[in-house]
Amino acid sequence: QVQLAESGGGPVQAGGSLRLSCAAPGYTSNIYRMGWFRQAPGKEREGVAALSTHHGSTAYSDSVEGRFTISQDKGANTLYLQMNSLKPEDTAMYFCAADSTARPTIPSMLQGWLYNYWGQGTQVTVSS
Repeated sequence: QVQLAESGGGPVQAGGSLRLSCAAPGYTSNIYRMGWFRQAPGKEREGVAALSTHHGSTAYSDSVEGRFTISQDKGANTLYLQMNSLKPEDTAMYFCAADSTARPTIPSMLQGWLYNYWGQGTQVTVSS
């Protein structure tokens, strides 16, 4: 069982930066992908960044490409999301997720249905 705990959210002004962390104390080699998702009130959940834990490949949504960076520290069992040049439309609850299923091919790592472990979320609020 993998337990995920996000931290690092909070209020920030537009143009500012935040770094989200996702602690995964149960992290094992059986986690193949980890990702960050967000959901704003009244909107659908959106995959914003994902990472293949074994290969290091990454994927970003068009809305955050070039501004957000996903990374992992396997020694610390932690996933990060560095968010720069934040915009008011980035305001949302951000969730960390992990996928423990080996998959030969997938069309995109940003699909929520791939992930079977989820954190409780951390709120990011960007003011203009």
